[in-house]
Amino acid sequence: MIWIQENLGWNWGFKISVVTLSVALCIFSMGFPIYRYKLPGGSPLIRIFKVLASAIANRKASLPEAENTQIYGEKRNHDKFRFLNKALMGESVPSTEVEETKTFIGLLPIFASTIMMNCCLAQLMTFSVQQGNIMNRSLNSFKIPTQSLSVFPLSIMLTSIPIYEYFVRMFRSKNNHHPGILNMFQPLRRIGLGLALASGSMAAAAVVEAKRREAANDDVVLSVFWLGWQYLLLGVSDMLTLGGMLEFFYSEAPDTMRSMSTALSWCSTAMGYFISSVLVTISNSVSGHFGKEWLGGSDLNHTRLDLFYMLLCILNFINLLNYIFWARRY
Repeated sequence: MIWIQENLGWNWGFKISVVTLSVALCIFSMGFPIYRYKLPGGSPLIRIFKVLASAIANRKASLPEAENTQIYGEKRNHDKFRFLNKALMGESVPSTEVEETKTFIGLLPIFASTIMMNCCLAQLMTFSVQQGNIMNRSLNSFKIPTQSLSVFPLSIMLTSIPIYEYFVRMFRSKNNHHPGILNMFQPLRRIGLGLALASGSMAAAAVVEAKRREAANDDVVLSVFWLGWQYLLLGVSDMLTLGGMLEFFYSEAPDTMRSMSTALSWCSTAMGYFISSVLVTISNSVSGHFGKEWLGGSDLNHTRLDLFYMLLCILNFINLLNYIFWARRY
């Protein structure tokens, strides 16, 4: 699509997009008769706010001993949030809603610990594209469009999914009698490995950018394929983290909150992109007080993008320690 827009014009790109989306809409509409519909059962957020409001209203009351509550055939007991049991003193709050609220609140620290990783993903759409624009993008007679560089991490992520699933099946078939080995594929450990790779990807990005600036000072243009290291690490990191989050939130959330809980994965992505912009502003503001802004100007040869990448590496490592703390407590 990018090649068509650059060589034939933007109008052709828009025309093809309209036709493709129209065909997709028709295919989607053909399935209406066989889709399964679930009747609306009320917003989970309203139930959560109702439990919190009732607990706050009864905050001065003495806390009775919490009893295990039977929820959809599964026994749950959340002693960590026993203060929410005060909501049961309100006649309009059933015990199932209190337990659902406790479960959802318990997911939030894991959700918050994944936001920083998505700050790294934001760099693939911004600074990495800028890097590629001033690097050698030639592949024999073909020149890779700058905007197409973001396809590489997505391709790596899609390719790594079947490879990961293959190794999981292989390990499970050979180690059925060793639960300790199988535990390494649990969602929380999968997320932790993804967060560790995110920190490593930013370290690799910092090294590559430092090498690119050094080569630029000698009038040498590095190949764009040097960016492959950060693309590889971050693509695998995204596969592990996002897949682990979807599996973890879906399996741990109450039945009535599974849709909202799995949406936390995409909320993490959105918040990571926003926080990335905040980090750029803060780093420029702080570095500007000590001399020159790290990311000031459009010429990367006169900026310190390598230091910004190293900052992200350190922040992601600290975030990894924070994640380990909450994952062990879960």
